Amino acid sequence: MASGVTVNDEVIRVFNDMKVRKSSTQEEVRKRKKAVLFCLSEDRKKIIVEEGKQILVGDIGETVEDPYGCFVKLLPPNDCRYALYDATYETKESKKEDLVFIFWAPESAPLKSKMIYASSKDAIKKKFTGIKHEWQVNGLDDIQDRRTLAEKLGGNVVVSLEGKPL
Repeated sequence: MASGVTVNDEVIRVFNDMKVRKSSTQEEVRKRKKAVLFCLSEDRKKIIVEEGKQILVGDIGETVEDPYGCFVKLLPPNDCRYALYDATYETKESKKEDLVFIFWAPESAPLKSKMIYASSKDAIKKKFTGIKHEWQVNGLDDIQDRRTLAEKLGGNVVVSLEGKPL
């Protein structure tokens, strides 16, 4: 069931910036988003970029030591969100980077919020072409352990996530 919610152009621009890894200057790389949250506008008619809920590549090693742990802390404990996380991981064969689309719907979120986010998910997913990994998360227990994300990315072949061995 579609909700009639539309996706703000800024959301699409953020996705395209995260997806395309063109060779950029060091400064452009630092400004690239590592993670970003999307929420519904106050009138619940549009999916928008949530203000201040992002991690930039340039923050890592400066204000952010553990990008994955920091990302998990951005998620609101009692409401739903959509998120993009640019995961850097290694398998036994190679280093990889993949965007992960996350639908955060904690058990403690209001039922109405869960329903509108669930029924609007297709609207945002349709705009995010080429996403290989999608993950619905229903609580901190599901997302806190980085091994769960590693499993989503490549099962048991992933040996490290964000430079940290698993």
